[in-house]
Amino acid sequence: MRQKHIPMRTCVGCRTSHPKRDLIRVVRDPEGKVHLDLTGKRSGRGAYVCPNEECLERAVKGRQLDRALEITISSEVLDDLKRVLNEQDV
Repeated sequence: MRQKHIPMRTCVGCRTSHPKRDLIRVVRDPEGKVHLDLTGKRSGRGAYVCPNEECLERAVKGRQLDRALEITISSEVLDDLKRVLNEQDV
């Protein structure tokens, strides 16, 4: 039996590849707003981050998240990301 293809994505923080489902997607929609996309189906430009705070901090500090989405990320969106990461740790 043929094994199902698993899409891989690269974390913008640590630059390692992981299965798409294991990462958190951050999306800039066509109107220019930045959202968390927990379903992975929202339209727009996306960037992926590992579900741990070290990768998020590295992505923010190095401005990789801003560069990947081609927009400056607001502090509210960063707070949302941190909240989601903390909820997933539980």
